[in-house]
Amino acid sequence: MPANASLEELIEALRGLPSIGPKAAQRMAYHLLQRDRRGADRLARALDSALQNLHHCTHCNNFTEQAICERCLSTRRDPSQLCIVEMPIDLNSMEQTQAYNGLYYVLMGRLSPLDGIGPKELAFGRLITRATDGVVKEVILATNFTNEGEATAHYLSELLHARGIKVSRIARGLPVGGELEFSDAATVAQALRERRDFD
Repeated sequence: MPANASLEELIEALRGLPSIGPKAAQRMAYHLLQRDRRGADRLARALDSALQNLHHCTHCNNFTEQAICERCLSTRRDPSQLCIVEMPIDLNSMEQTQAYNGLYYVLMGRLSPLDGIGPKELAFGRLITRATDGVVKEVILATNFTNEGEATAHYLSELLHARGIKVSRIARGLPVGGELEFSDAATVAQALRERRDFD
């Protein structure tokens, strides 16, 4: 075992985070160890707690500590509308617009055959069950306007149309190739207001 195996393991773990390359991972590791041991300990405890306590909501698939999250249990939301987003951060972007009051379903990804992510990996069966519960009247597809997001929206629209569900797509108020995470609230609100039926 190398003398600095623990350090190398920490650097490799940090490299697994989005947009973190080898140099940034090294800088973060050295910072945590040398300058912010208290912060490193807090990070380790928070991560351990999250791994122990968070799981997927049985209704929307978002992270929660309960079987059903507070948003899904809320009586102030419109259960006839179901907005489908790729990731929890996209749900957060939609909520910041304050232009949508329905419920959500989080895919936890998008179709990407090159990465081995298909309908089975995204548990589309659970989504179809949720969308055809007799309460949902409209499904709003709010996947990102990337090639994978568009393919995901098209695939889902076919599945849902075949089951008689009304399907709409948020309008292209967002730039092509853009992602909800990096869009301002006004742009996302405009895209939501100008959604169209998905043919």
